[in-house]
Amino acid sequence: MAELEDLSKSIHDRLASVHRLLDLSVVDLPQNKMKKLGQELFAIEGLVEESEKHVSRQRDQLQHLKTLEQSSQKYLADLRHLRDNIPEHLPKKNIQVNASEPAKALANAEENQQGQKKLRKVCKGHIKEIEIITIPEYENIPQYMKGRVSYDQLNAAVLCINASVSTKYKILHQPVKALNNHSRKLHQRFKEQETKDTKGQFFVVEGDIREFTETKVDKRFQGILNMLRHCQRLKELRGGGITRYVLL
Repeated sequence: MAELEDLSKSIHDRLASVHRLLDLSVVDLPQNKMKKLGQELFAIEGLVEESEKHVSRQRDQLQHLKTLEQSSQKYLADLRHLRDNIPEHLPKKNIQVNASEPAKALANAEENQQGQKKLRKVCKGHIKEIEIITIPEYENIPQYMKGRVSYDQLNAAVLCINASVSTKYKILHQPVKALNNHSRKLHQRFKEQETKDTKGQFFVVEGDIREFTETKVDKRFQGILNMLRHCQRLKELRGGGITRYVLL
């Protein structure tokens, strides 16, 4: 912009000079003045050409800026759409091992992972939870099994089961003396439902889901449990007339 202003000022000064020479044209101009007039006109012509080139460059830059503005608006609209449509459930990030790593490092990583799983099982304060179903997992469930259960409804059931497990094992982890009468009865019931096959496992029964949530345990919910077994989030252990849903 400053360059264009400088050109404009130069043209203005040259025109002023030509205007003065023309004012003197009422009288006979000396030869050197005529030569001066020609030089001024030639200089003005050069300045005008340079000014046109500069304007052309500015026009191209303006067009480029408009294109950038349109792209920015599109990206902004996409970002706003992403912000307003964040999925309620996001899959957890999996740690991947580089295939080029030595086999020993891979074995150590697997050993550490198994050790952490064992530690979580024996740690009294830790309460296991079912991981959220991912979209690819949901899409791989057979249609006859899914029925009309949506992705969000399936994960709502996951949260419901997690809430039941959390409440149940918080009661189990407390000293019996610290519990009220109702919680003591629940504590006793939980212990009676345990078997040698559930030792070190986290599980719930239908009564726990009814007790700790407002979920209706009906035929539709049974279908959801089948879907969770298909996705390897649960397994069933039957015995004593009770179906135990063990978290995997």
